[in-house]
Amino acid sequence: MCGIFGYCNYLVEKSRGEIMDTLVEGLERLEYRGYDSTGIAIDGDEIDSTLIIKQIGKVAALKEEIARVNPNRDVTFVSHCGIAHTRWATHGEPKQVNCHPQRSDPNNEFVIVHNGIITNFRELKTLLLNKGYKFESDTDTECIAKLFKHLYDINFQNGHELDFHELTKLVLLEIEGSYGLLCRSSHYPNEVIATRKGSPLLIGVKSEKKLKVDFVDVEFPDESNIGKPDTPLIAANGKAIHDSDSSITVTTNKKNPSAFLNGDGNSSETHDDNLLPIAANEFNLRYSQSRAFLSEDGSPTPVEFFLSSDASSVVKHTKKVLFLEDDDIAHIYDGELHIHRSRREVGASMTRSIQTLEMELAQIMKGPYKHFMQKEIYEQPESTFNTMRGRIDFDNNSINLGGLKAWLPAIRRARRIIMVACGTSYHSCLATRAIFEELSEIPVSIELASDFLDRRSPVFRDDICVFVSQSGETADTMLALNYTLERGALTVGIVNTVGSSISRATHCGVHINAGPEIGVASTKAYTSQYIALVMFALSLSDDRVSKLERRKAIIQGLKLIPSQVKQVLKLEPRIKELCSTKLADQKSLLILGRGYQFASALEGALKIKEISYMHSEGVLAGELKHGVLALVDENLPIIAFGTRDSLFPKVLSSIEQVTARKGHPIVICNENDEVWNEKAATSNLETLEVPQTVDCLQGLLNIVPLQLMSYWLAVNKGIDVDFPRNLAKSVTVE
Repeated sequence: MCGIFGYCNYLVEKSRGEIMDTLVEGLERLEYRGYDSTGIAIDGDEIDSTLIIKQIGKVAALKEEIARVNPNRDVTFVSHCGIAHTRWATHGEPKQVNCHPQRSDPNNEFVIVHNGIITNFRELKTLLLNKGYKFESDTDTECIAKLFKHLYDINFQNGHELDFHELTKLVLLEIEGSYGLLCRSSHYPNEVIATRKGSPLLIGVKSEKKLKVDFVDVEFPDESNIGKPDTPLIAANGKAIHDSDSSITVTTNKKNPSAFLNGDGNSSETHDDNLLPIAANEFNLRYSQSRAFLSEDGSPTPVEFFLSSDASSVVKHTKKVLFLEDDDIAHIYDGELHIHRSRREVGASMTRSIQTLEMELAQIMKGPYKHFMQKEIYEQPESTFNTMRGRIDFDNNSINLGGLKAWLPAIRRARRIIMVACGTSYHSCLATRAIFEELSEIPVSIELASDFLDRRSPVFRDDICVFVSQSGETADTMLALNYTLERGALTVGIVNTVGSSISRATHCGVHINAGPEIGVASTKAYTSQYIALVMFALSLSDDRVSKLERRKAIIQGLKLIPSQVKQVLKLEPRIKELCSTKLADQKSLLILGRGYQFASALEGALKIKEISYMHSEGVLAGELKHGVLALVDENLPIIAFGTRDSLFPKVLSSIEQVTARKGHPIVICNENDEVWNEKAATSNLETLEVPQTVDCLQGLLNIVPLQLMSYWLAVNKGIDVDFPRNLAKSVTVE
């Protein structure tokens, strides 16, 4: 939801046209996240001025607005900082005045782009209105821009010329909620601030010369009083900030595996620390130099920075990226990147590593496919294999999950396993719960993250909490993670995005390695999450002799999954035909499943709802008689999972109840199943045949026909499959 992009060039000459094209192209790479308006902010024609261009609609509409404004594209800049944004409306409807960037005043002294929600914006707005500020928009973001100006002005009037990052610290003291934001200002030309809390933000670095070190030092306030201003800084309420106001409590949530094995799982430790003065040493201002950007001869190094909420918009330019942590304040100026913190936390990392992205540009391009969703459905033979690559030894029937290995003894001692997720990720947990309980003999509960938080569910130190998310940034899941960390539980992350918030905050975990997923409807991430969770369950049982044969069967079944998925994809012509005939113009759809296939029914129904806008409901076949059967008639389309497992006789009975009431189900069954062949010949039902595999893996194959079905139902209606209405790929707000 929402997308941030920024571009800073230092001693790399670029025309305004090139800068605008870079910003707009960055926004195009973020389109899949969901948005309803766009905008950019760049240097204007006058010295230290800012030009804002924004428009409702897609990026194409922004291009038209840029052409209408017609800024001089030929003006060149040796150094420049531009910011851009795609907005998903949360405060104020989509209209031009509510688009980002938001400004502090008509002179554009401070300009902000922001992802997230400021929860105390009403109080801030009241304060600023009382100070005489006039608001132009309905957004919470405008409060941040005006707060920057207010704090700058009152400190300037009191004789403090604050550095940009110092001013930002003062602003962040006043705001509550989640944010990822970029700020540029006419008072700080060719500089940009990037900071985050609960919303992803990364910085790509592109330089002709190799960086001296592959990390950036975190800069904390000077602990000495040398050079401290005699006059304290002024907060938003007009009061001075004193050292005596600085007592804080710090919570650290990182432990090693032995701490949990020794029964010391309580990872909430309280430490007394001092919130050091926000004021920096004004006499030593900017005397520090970031080691990564040191040159051999001391001369400035040409460099470009790309700031974004998603790596997909950066990978074209550079693969060297740095992921910001919550409460980091990144300050880019004079070709250097500095990361500041307001205080020195106990146990906090002193550096931020510059990592190399493994993503390739081709992975985020459609290639020969019409839509990203179609491409990602067809990538599943490869993505399922990549999830297992290097982790399963099929010859020795063994599993090696490096991110979990050291923690397995502690996990095996758990009293229960709690899986927390949202949407499709929740369904992957539901699909694998039974095999977890069978192999580990530990009770497993599955929780929707929002409901888990609403109930304030009890969590204990001997619980294992597993958090599953494709993006690793899902807001509800992150809040649930913080809730369990506070209670001392061991946390495990199952994510797709390397460097995401969940992957960094959990004690241990598994990257599913499905590759970038651009389509809003999750397809290949679901099957990869499914496999990663099955491998997790297999790892927990590798010390149980009684489960040996069962484990072998599952591991050998996993070996065949990529080729079997490829075989299922050959059903596309048949599914396309069904969507054009039997399912065309239908308003509602029932999907029946039982046992392992109940999760498949729910996931299939979700795909059809979110992509084709057809009402669909996944129903537990065992609940058919308890009300749902009243809906069945000759007109209601029904899809049923009739693949072979221990519950096959019960599923068969449920489907017979449907046909007895003139229902015409489409049955997803195993190849050459005599029971369904006979029934297809004698009753009005149709079959889609998929290969047979181990019962706990059958859902990996059964879901693919429904993914294809949802795709073709949407295409036949002329719906934009990759950007369904009202939905976003990464749900980064509650």
